[in-house]
Amino acid sequence: MPPRGEYSQRRRRLAAELERRKLDAVIVTALPNIRYLSGFTGSNAALLATAAGDAVLFTDPRYQIQAADEADCRVRVVKGSLLKALLETARRKGLCRLGFEAQRLSFAEHEMLRAGLWLGAWLEPQTGLIEDLRMVKSPAELEAIRGAMQIASRAFCEALCIARPGVLEIELAAEIEYRMRRLGAEKPAFDSIVLGGARTALPHARAGREPLRANELVLVDVGAVKAGYSSDMTRMAFLGRPDERVKRLYEAVREAQQAALEAVRPGLAADVVDRAARRLLAGHGLERAFVHSTGHGLGLEIHEAPRLGKGERLRLAAGMVVTVEPGAYLEGFGGVRIEDTIVVTSNGCEILTPASKELLAL
Repeated sequence: MPPRGEYSQRRRRLAAELERRKLDAVIVTALPNIRYLSGFTGSNAALLATAAGDAVLFTDPRYQIQAADEADCRVRVVKGSLLKALLETARRKGLCRLGFEAQRLSFAEHEMLRAGLWLGAWLEPQTGLIEDLRMVKSPAELEAIRGAMQIASRAFCEALCIARPGVLEIELAAEIEYRMRRLGAEKPAFDSIVLGGARTALPHARAGREPLRANELVLVDVGAVKAGYSSDMTRMAFLGRPDERVKRLYEAVREAQQAALEAVRPGLAADVVDRAARRLLAGHGLERAFVHSTGHGLGLEIHEAPRLGKGERLRLAAGMVVTVEPGAYLEGFGGVRIEDTIVVTSNGCEILTPASKELLAL
């Protein structure tokens, strides 16, 4: 967990942004953003953060003890609607220009807020207000992500001992998740993806009850959560001896990932990394087989800004943590994806994923 003083620093950065946007306060309802600003990890909360740098956390009686222990700002325990209590506090403080998280608030919640406004108060939708602050990770956040990546990598490597023909995809996924828990993970970062054979051409299919078979590819995409922070990795294996077509496909994706990794630099637009991977795959005639973006940010959420994709002009900065995961998917044959979690450094990037990127012959 970040040191408690880090939360107040984050709120000061947010306050400066509120001032720049000419807002008196922002109503925060997304739980990852509430955790980022206050340290509170419960499942029901709202936060009122002001341009003066102070904040009030609202939660229900189930979390009275937990909120007092975790949050480093004022806490109000409410029986009933948290948003109504938040509005009443904002009214008493004389706050009128109220931002809200446009992509996080439901329509019903927005309508309730709008109905509770007083004369001279209004709501202003905000996009990326807190998410943009979260993109550059602090040393404490990087430590948590490194730990989560170590856990996922080790669990994957250890679980390969059961990977053999006849084992179900879901059995291997369960073995990896069990080992992640034993190694200290709070939970998987997402539903683990384990796919065999032609199903490896489905980029985000779920592990099913299909058995792994001899002489077929196996794709494993897993991540762990430690101290609230996620990791993400994808590795490939082959049950038997891979033929030349499999080797060529794997080598093309490996080269594309290496090109993308070498393109990472602070100050460059995110789509430069994506173009590097696509250009390499196009040279192998696989441009149409790459059907997703090259990567995404991660942290308190498994998918967060920035995105490494077409047209993404956001500039990379040292301290950003992203995945680099090009892939190529051939219907009826199979697919290959190689994914690392990396941190942008002052002169390139550091790969946080320790697991080997060789095509593992099992």
